[in-house]
Amino acid sequence: SSAARMPKVKKVKAKKVAPAPFKAQSKSSKKTNPLIEKRPKNFSVGGDIQPKRDLSRFVVWPKYIRLQRQKKTLLKRLKVPPVINQFTQTLDRGTAKQLFKLAHKYRPETKAEKKIRLKEAAQKKSDGKEQGAGKKPVVLKYGINHVTSLIEQKKAQLVMIAHDVDPIEIVIWMPALCRKMGVPYCIVKGKARLGKLVHKKTATAVAIVGVKSEDKSSLNNIAESCKTNFNDRGDEIRKHWGGGVMGAKTNARVARQERIRAREQAQRMG
Repeated sequence: SSAARMPKVKKVKAKKVAPAPFKAQSKSSKKTNPLIEKRPKNFSVGGDIQPKRDLSRFVVWPKYIRLQRQKKTLLKRLKVPPVINQFTQTLDRGTAKQLFKLAHKYRPETKAEKKIRLKEAAQKKSDGKEQGAGKKPVVLKYGINHVTSLIEQKKAQLVMIAHDVDPIEIVIWMPALCRKMGVPYCIVKGKARLGKLVHKKTATAVAIVGVKSEDKSSLNNIAESCKTNFNDRGDEIRKHWGGGVMGAKTNARVARQERIRAREQAQRMG
């Protein structure tokens, strides 16, 4: 009967929830090796060792290095007179190589070699086999006073002057003397290299007074090259000032001032 029937229940539709505005992207699952454990480094205090960085900018350099660098910068910035500036113009690499190769043949004897020679001479004298003084050996002459006297007597065939002598006053007058006496000269890099030729730490100037007959043409060619590049360019060297090279910051500031000045002038004209 109708009384036994159950009452009809209305079906309520469940409301769909709006999707989240930013759906979290599912991470792509990467295959990881279970044998390799990830251990991120911790660079905080007391943690892992810091990575190596270039700290040269923060180093407190020794005083002599600071002075070297300051001097180099000052020589770039300040106006350098021609007499000092001529020492920046050195002999070209190829000619210098030939010159040092030639000079190496005429190195003077070392202290040890001299000791052996004198010992042998003394032995011969004691044995009664004394010989007269032989021919004077042809070697390089060094020492600022000795080289100067050789230039004044016009005995030097070629003079090599170091570019980095300190104080520069020791050799500043030597190029002028060489030009006056007509002795070929050249400015070479550097005093330690010249010193090596004569078994010393450094040498300010070295003179070649003579060579063997087989090396004469080679010496004449080098001397001619030196005469062209140094002796004959006296007037040009006298006029050429050095220095006056500003740093990046100064150049940028000057360029900015120039731009402002040009803009103001354009406005006045316009």
